[in-house]
Amino acid sequence: MDPSNPAKSNKRPPERPKPDPKSHSSSSAVSAADTHPSSAKKPRPNHYHTPHHHKPGHDRRSKPDTSSSSNRVVKASHVLIKHQGSRRKASWRDPDGVRISATTREAAVERLQQIRDEIESGKTRFEEAATQHSDCSSYKRGGDLGPFGRGKMQKPFEEAAFALKVGEMSDIIDTDSGVHIILRTA
Repeated sequence: MDPSNPAKSNKRPPERPKPDPKSHSSSSAVSAADTHPSSAKKPRPNHYHTPHHHKPGHDRRSKPDTSSSSNRVVKASHVLIKHQGSRRKASWRDPDGVRISATTREAAVERLQQIRDEIESGKTRFEEAATQHSDCSSYKRGGDLGPFGRGKMQKPFEEAAFALKVGEMSDIIDTDSGVHIILRTA
């Protein structure tokens, strides 16, 4: 009770009189519980348990799959050797495409296999091999392509990059650009 204001008190408000059941028909009888706002029972919406804004079959509480093939983004480096079948027969190393146009696919594969063997044996590092031998402009960054998601690279390259584990190097991969070896870095 507020001593400074005698009108305010801690008393409950007076109860409403209950309607006389005899004066109303049973279908229109209303109790005090039915009319009191705090006792009104409203149906709760069922959206608390319905994943209406999620993809079917997706449970947002489950842990994400961290296997290499399900990642949305990977980071990789590569060494590209172009050949006469490449879609663009020029590179930073051969601006006019003279060497590339004279290189068969088989010769490009053989050269790339030698580079891969040197990396695997520890004779050279992947970044050094990319800087010295790659026909891609990523040679400036040691072959680093940065992060990329699905649909950003040619399909064979993408599939190989996503299938690799971090730190793993691919076999020779054929694309319209030429032949590659890929090192997944993240």
